[in-house]
Parts: sequence; structure tokens; C-alpha cells
Amino acid sequence: MGLFVAAALLLLWVLVGWPLWLAWRARRRPRSVRKSEIFPTVSVIIPVRNGAAYLGRKLESVLALDYPANLLEVLVVSDGSTDATESVAESFSARGVRLLRRPARGKPAALNAALQLVSGEIVVFTDVRQPLEPASLRRLVACFADPEVGAASGELRIMQGDNSAEAAIGVYWRFESWIRRSLSQIDSMFGATGPFYAMRRSLVRPLPEEVLLDDVFLPMNAFFHGFRLVVEPEAIAWDYPTSLRSEFRRKVRTLAGNYQLLRYYPQLLGTRNRLWLDYVSYKLGRLALPFLLIMLFAGSLRLPEAWRSVALAAQAAGYLLAAADPLVPEHFMLKRLTAPGWTFLTMMAAALLALQVWFVPPQRLWVVTEARIKEPSGSERT
Repeated sequence: MGLFVAAALLLLWVLVGWPLWLAWRARRRPRSVRKSEIFPTVSVIIPVRNGAAYLGRKLESVLALDYPANLLEVLVVSDGSTDATESVAESFSARGVRLLRRPARGKPAALNAALQLVSGEIVVFTDVRQPLEPASLRRLVACFADPEVGAASGELRIMQGDNSAEAAIGVYWRFESWIRRSLSQIDSMFGATGPFYAMRRSLVRPLPEEVLLDDVFLPMNAFFHGFRLVVEPEAIAWDYPTSLRSEFRRKVRTLAGNYQLLRYYPQLLGTRNRLWLDYVSYKLGRLALPFLLIMLFAGSLRLPEAWRSVALAAQAAGYLLAAADPLVPEHFMLKRLTAPGWTFLTMMAAALLALQVWFVPPQRLWVVTEARIKEPSGSERT
């Protein structure tokens, strides 16, 4: 019975207890960011591999930012693109956009090369797929008026999906965004939102070429130098709905990067991490979820007969309900239950597959996530 109880309590803590404790702290003692309208020089870096379908729209959104043009430089880094990416970037050269062509060596190498060429006091890293709101950069930069802030992350919003799977992913991302905002309110996030974040240039260090998550590796350097990593909810980047398959591939890469991060920042597990319990409960807790579910099942087999039947039946019902999702028509009410369950199951599978980071060359895990391009409208915003 001990194994079952331990697994159940740990699952309850990771999924319910810690989020409630986080919400209580964020509400009880929020730590403000002393924002002010400032205008330092800013360098925007857009790394891209075969992103021609998105690059034009992305650059239009960057050039439309409500920020003095004379204080802004934009650099597109093509990491061995074989489509029309470089032609698209060149078409914006008259408007001040620079292009750096490189052989395909992965995103970290592309960013390292770009950092050698930019001169802004603030460096903005942004992905090709997500267009930015016009006021987003000004609002993000305002966070750096606070001398305690070393990195600031924008808010990623997902346009409304057309089916239940996309809607379930949107719900999941809103929950993730809430966690990041709450961590920011009490002190700091663990990393940043990859599609749109900024750092003080003095805190940016070179990336190891095998690193998977630049948006965690770079900001954590600021964190361990005593700076805060904060979220600016009004610095908005829009993302398009993706398929569950694409989201699965992205999640495998993200969770693999979380495993990998312990290699670069072992101090995350020590006393130098001022948010140690939050890190263990959130990041390590997510990685441990599939193993806790396995423990729960194994512990169920050792329960007294009456309890064993109930525990196994409850778990079987939950898994079967989730696994039935692909067979349930979109218009059925049951889809509201099966879609979140299916999403949860795929995330658990992603956590297990993320172990491949110890065996697979990291460069193979940087892939362009495909999405359907849609115009953001009031009815689509989440």
C-alpha cells in the first residue's frame, strides 16, 4: 500500500497541490516590476530554417513595432535554409533587415553567430512563426527599467483552434502561461517563452551547440547572477493552431531540454536555486509524471483485494476514455472529456520519449513546427 499512497500523494502535489500553493503565494505577496518607458538600443534576432511561409508576415510585424526605428536593428539568421527563406529576407533589405547566411549547424550555432554581429543593449530573440503585436516590444523593454530584471518574456497567445484537439492544446498552454505569470509575480520564471523574449546583452553567454532550449539556458544565466526573469503579459506574440502530432514533437524536444538543463545548471538542485522547491515541483515533477503513473499502477496491484479492484478499474476507465478520443466524432459532447485526456496521455508519452536526449544528437530535435496560418481576430483570441 505504501507505494500506491506515495505515488498518489506525489501526483496530487504536482498536479493540484503545488499549483494551488503557487497561486496563494502569487496573490498574497506579489513582487512588482518597476516598469518605465525607456528606449535603449534593441537588436532583434530571428533564427530560421526553411521558414519562408512565415518569414514575410513575421518581418512585417517586427517592422510595424511601436519603437523608434533608429534604435532597432533586425537580423535574420538562415540556418542552411533550402526554400525561399533567404529570398524573402533579402526583399526586406531596403527596410533595414539584415540577413546572415549559414550552413545548417543548428539553432544554437546560428544564435551564437548572430550575437557576434548585433550591438543593442537589449537583445530580443523571436521565432519566425509568431507575429508580434505593435506595442509588444515597447512593453517588453519597459521591464528593464527595473535593475533587478535580467530577462523578460512576452506572452504567447494561441489562436482558437478548429477542433477539440487544438482547443485542448490551447487550454494546456493557457495553464502553462498562468504558471509562468505566477512564478514571475513571486520572483522568477524558469526560462522564457521561446517565441519572444529579451535579455540584457551583458548577461547573454555563448550557447553550447548541443543545447536544446536557448530560451531556458540563456535566461537561467541571468537567474544565477541574481537577476529576475519576468513575464510581460502585454507583450504579445500570436501563434497558430498546430496539430497534436506537431505539438507532441515540440513537447518531446522541450522535455528533453529540461533533462539536458540539469547537465548545464546542476545548481538547480542545490541551495543556489532560491526557488528550489518550485523547480522540483514544476519542472522535475512534469518529467516524473509518467513514472509516478507507473508507480501508481504497480502500487495498485499490492492493495487489499477490495481496494485493488477499485483502483485498477478507475485507472483503466481513465486511460480507456482518453484513448478513445480519436474514435469520438467532433460534435459529440463526450469529446470534451476525451480530448483533454488524450492530450494528457500524449504529453506523458512525450516525457518518456524525451529520454532520447541522452542518445540522439540534439540537432535532430530542432524542427520547424507546422501550423495553419490564420489571421488573428477578436473571436479567435484566447
